[in-house]
Amino acid sequence: MTGPSSTAKTPFWQHKTLDQMNKQEWESLCDGCGRCCLHKLEDIDTGAIGYTDVACRLLDRTTCRCTDYRNRKKQVKDCVVLNPALAEKLDWLPETCAYRLIANGQDLAWWHPLVSGHPDSVHRAGISVRSRTVPEDKAPDLADRLIDWIE
Repeated sequence: MTGPSSTAKTPFWQHKTLDQMNKQEWESLCDGCGRCCLHKLEDIDTGAIGYTDVACRLLDRTTCRCTDYRNRKKQVKDCVVLNPALAEKLDWLPETCAYRLIANGQDLAWWHPLVSGHPDSVHRAGISVRSRTVPEDKAPDLADRLIDWIE
């Protein structure tokens, strides 16, 4: 008689690739930090990405979740709908992003809700953008809003 397989004991993100995950598993990887929903600027000379503290108009700045997730692409034309192939390619995804970590063969951080078991752990750890952003309509010049507290 054999015992349970080792994958039954390990969390799904440790034995599945992004492509192998079902919709529920994929969606649960989002830690709710809101970092990907910040406006970013690219240096035309170096290609370096700079984050601003300006939140997408759909980001609830308290919960750090999209207020219209299902229709976000219709409302915000340049919103990127992440998929496994993009998770491997997008260099502007935060280094803490679970999609980026899993795509690169790394594990989730201790504060990720799937690891901690608490949805607010990402906020308590200071990873999220909660209480650190301004709405789009309050920031006419993004270049004046560059931040250094990400990465």
